[in-house]
Amino acid sequence: MNNKDESFPKSERLTKTHQFKRVYNQGNSISNNLVVLYTLKRSSGNRRIGFSVSKKVGNAVVRNRIKRILKEIYRRNKSELINNIDLVFIARQGISSASYQEIKNSVFDLFAKAKIMQ
Repeated sequence: MNNKDESFPKSERLTKTHQFKRVYNQGNSISNNLVVLYTLKRSSGNRRIGFSVSKKVGNAVVRNRIKRILKEIYRRNKSELINNIDLVFIARQGISSASYQEIKNSVFDLFAKAKIMQ
């Protein structure tokens, strides 16, 4: 098995454009200066997650670093989140200069505001 996204089986990821659009159109958004979090409660199924980092944030190296950081924060704390929900993280421009701890605090702030912690 290759190492890519082992911690995120396909059943836990939003992979298709229409899945992201559904969360954007029907879900709720909460934001702060580093991240926007869209949430959409579902009737059943696993918690699913998606990440979006625009080219405005930086080059490919920077964008991938941001995605890795967001994935790691989610992976370490997913057991504390409720199930039956779709989440989409959208990185804002200022995130590229933020430290891991600042991003983590920002994400936890959004989890609390969205009331998705167990």
